[in-house]
Amino acid sequence: MLTNKRILLIIGGGIAAYKSLDLIRRLRDQGASVTPVLTRAAEEFVTPLSASALAAQKVYRDLFDLTDEAEMGHIELSRAADLVVVAPATADLMAKMAGGLANDLASTLLMATDKRVLIAPAMNVRMWEHPATQRNLATLKGDGVLVVGPDEGNMACGEFGPGRMSEVPDIVAAVGAALGDGPLKGKHVLVTSGPTHEPIDPVRYIANRSSGAQGTALAAALRDLGAKVTFVTGPANVPPPAGVNVVRVESAGDMAAAVDAAPQADAAVFAAAVADWRVLNASGSKMKKDGSGKAPALEFGENPDILATVSKRTQGRPRLVVGFAAETDDVVENATSKRKRKGCDWIVANDVSPGTGIMGGDQNKIVLISDDGAEEWPRMGKDEVARRLAQRIADALAG
Repeated sequence: MLTNKRILLIIGGGIAAYKSLDLIRRLRDQGASVTPVLTRAAEEFVTPLSASALAAQKVYRDLFDLTDEAEMGHIELSRAADLVVVAPATADLMAKMAGGLANDLASTLLMATDKRVLIAPAMNVRMWEHPATQRNLATLKGDGVLVVGPDEGNMACGEFGPGRMSEVPDIVAAVGAALGDGPLKGKHVLVTSGPTHEPIDPVRYIANRSSGAQGTALAAALRDLGAKVTFVTGPANVPPPAGVNVVRVESAGDMAAAVDAAPQADAAVFAAAVADWRVLNASGSKMKKDGSGKAPALEFGENPDILATVSKRTQGRPRLVVGFAAETDDVVENATSKRKRKGCDWIVANDVSPGTGIMGGDQNKIVLISDDGAEEWPRMGKDEVARRLAQRIADALAG
C-alpha cells in the first residue's frame, strides 16, 4: 500500500513515543521508508538506537549538526519525504507549529517542508481540552494539517478521557489516505449533513439543534480514506471540510434536489437532521402581532423522505446506504424499525435526550444497526466516530 513512499517521522516527547517504534515497523511492512527525527524530549522515552535499528536509517536529532548540514541540510531533509508525520504530537509541538516557531530540528523541518503534514496528538486530557490547545488545533486544521485522533481512554497519568494517541494501525491507515492510496480511492461517497431550515416567513424558520459536526467529521474521514466526497450541507454551525465538493442548501426540498442531482455514488450517508415538516402557508412578509393575542395558524405538510427515496431506488441505488436516527426513547427499537421502514442498509442511532449532551455537542455514542444486529459503540469524540464509521464503510465497499 505504501510501496516506495518516503515518510519523515517526527517523534515528540511523550509516553506515547513508545508506539512510534511499532509505527516505524508497520510503515516499513507496508513498503515505506522511514526517516526518524527525535526531539530532545523524545529521547527520554525512546532511544535513537532503537529508532535507527527499526527504520534502518540514520536518526536525526540536532539542528546544529554541521555534518548533517553539509550532507543533506534541514531544508532538503524536510522536502525529501512524501509525507511528514508527527507522532506523538505533543501540546508543545502543536503550539510551535501553530505559532510558526522554529527553534529546534523538528519545528524547523515542519516550517521548511513543502509536503503534507499528518499529526497524531497525544497528551493529558486536561492539556487536550485546554482552550490554547483547541485554538492551536483549529489553526493547524485551517493550515491544511491532517489530524488522526486522539482516542479516548485510560492514560498513563491515571486520568481518563480524550488525549491518547491513536493506535498504530489507525495512524498507518491515515498515512495511506494522506498519500492518496486509501481504501476508498476511486470511490464516490455522498454525505448529507446539518439541519434544514423551513421558512415560516422571511425572518423565522423551523429547525432543530443539529450542529452538523458529525456529518462534517464523517465527510473529512471519508476524504482522508481516499474517497471523492459530495457534501450536501444545510446551514450548519461548523464549516465544511476542505477537499470535498460542497453543495450548500437551506430547506429539505433543496437538499432532496441536491441529492437527486448528485453523481452516481458508491455509498450514501444521510447524516443530516432533515425537518420532517414544512410550513405550507409560509408568509412572504414578516408576520406581526395584531394585538388580539392570537398566534397565526400554521399549516404543515410532510417534507420529502430523502433516505427512503434513495434506499428504494430501482436504478442507480448506491451499494451502501446509511441513515442516521436521532432518538430520545427506545433508541434501538425505534432505529431498527426506521431501518426496515426506510429500506437502508445501516442505521447509525444515538440518544439525543437533553441530558446526554450529544445534540450539538463534541461527543457521540452510537449504535450501528445492520443485518448483523445492533452493535453498541462506546462514547467517544465525533471525529473518532467518523473515522471508525468511515473505515467500516471502506470495508463494506471492499467486500
